[in-house]
Amino acid sequence: MKQILLSLLLAAPLTAAAQSITTQVMSDIQKAHPVTAQDRAVRNALAANGIDALATSAYTAASTDTYFSNEAPSKGITDQKSSGRCWLFTGLNVMRAKVIEEQGIGSFQFSQSFCFFYDQLEKSNLFLQSIIDKGNLPMSDQTVEWLFKNPLSDGGTFTGVQDIVSKYGVVPAEIMPESYNANNTSKMASIISLKLRQWGLELRKMVAEKQKMNKIQARKVEMLGEVYHILSVCLGVPPTEFTYQFKDASGRPIGEKKTYTPKSFYDEYVGWDLQNNYVLLMNDPTRPYYKTYSIDLDRHMYDGHDWTYINLPMDEIKQMGIASICDSTRMYFSCDVGKCLNRKTGILSLDNFNYEDLFGTSFPMTKAERIQTFASASSHAMTLCAVDLNAEGKPTKWKVENSWGADYGVQGHLVMTDEWFDEYMFRLVVEKRFVPEATLKLLEQKPTVLPAWDPLFLEED
Repeated sequence: MKQILLSLLLAAPLTAAAQSITTQVMSDIQKAHPVTAQDRAVRNALAANGIDALATSAYTAASTDTYFSNEAPSKGITDQKSSGRCWLFTGLNVMRAKVIEEQGIGSFQFSQSFCFFYDQLEKSNLFLQSIIDKGNLPMSDQTVEWLFKNPLSDGGTFTGVQDIVSKYGVVPAEIMPESYNANNTSKMASIISLKLRQWGLELRKMVAEKQKMNKIQARKVEMLGEVYHILSVCLGVPPTEFTYQFKDASGRPIGEKKTYTPKSFYDEYVGWDLQNNYVLLMNDPTRPYYKTYSIDLDRHMYDGHDWTYINLPMDEIKQMGIASICDSTRMYFSCDVGKCLNRKTGILSLDNFNYEDLFGTSFPMTKAERIQTFASASSHAMTLCAVDLNAEGKPTKWKVENSWGADYGVQGHLVMTDEWFDEYMFRLVVEKRFVPEATLKLLEQKPTVLPAWDPLFLEED
């Protein structure tokens, strides 16, 4: 009997030992950090200033050094405005550099609205079909719950660029220009998301009633018809055919005026095998290196590709990035851009802010610990375009072309120290020709599939 009681006591939650904030505990809390004259001075300063204003480290070397030894030159800065389409801007910016160079034109952009239209339609289908597939599971199932929490997003990854462009093609920006709702996506997304949740419940009911699958699929198509209508009202109707002629830097027509479909335009002027030409790399110190991983439902299309990557040490990723830049080839790159970013200078440096001295504490978590606790994840995609190498060939800083407009940062770019790169860079997409053979062989592995709620699922926006 005593043994049973002991087992029950050991299994019980330790509520008796837990403390609430009683008067005595409050007193102990207050005594832990007695208020000093410095504290009062900081408190007075923070009453009229933001934390970063007081924590900013003035005159750091990184704030003035914007020279780069190796650079793949910019082809013009884009602006995603108040939208989460950085992944799309970045992917299309990598492609347009080739078009500008090969066609000898002054400037050019692909239509982000065209690709984004189909991205939102495909993501809506991904949600609705996934709800049907999981229709027999309870609402409390973790995947079902995750789907209803995340029915639609304007964020994404390079796999979205691969799948959307491969299926639908591309058009020049003039053919389907930006609109207010392309630049400001939140309201449109919230309206479509509300409809998707409503329809998700309806589809689950049809599955529970064991209605025929062809009837369920027909109803889903009707739902997607409503999504298409909302998108066309907000973004415009994507062209299926158009006539186009390139112009040189002075605006004079060059080449032949021709009629294209979005697919034929892509095939003629870009022509890359998007699905097989690139390797997706990740630096995730929470998991073993030299392994491949994929994240369930981290895709843009139901029949598309989940984000699948090789996890590598940072030094090896850097070497591929350097090789690509030295060949004037720009890359899709993503990072946790909000960390240690001086928004006035556009510099990303671990020395930008001194929160430790301001608050009299420390922040010792490693990159792995920040990932595990959701304190850091890939949040924004940009185009990696420059590296500065020292006499020993080691990188000291990096530069990315951003999509926040030409007036932001260093003429539309952000500059990051190599130490910052180590801590907050997550993803790099490189052409296979810059990847060592031994690394390419890792793609033969069967990827370890991570759940949709993994900390590194977060899409770039």
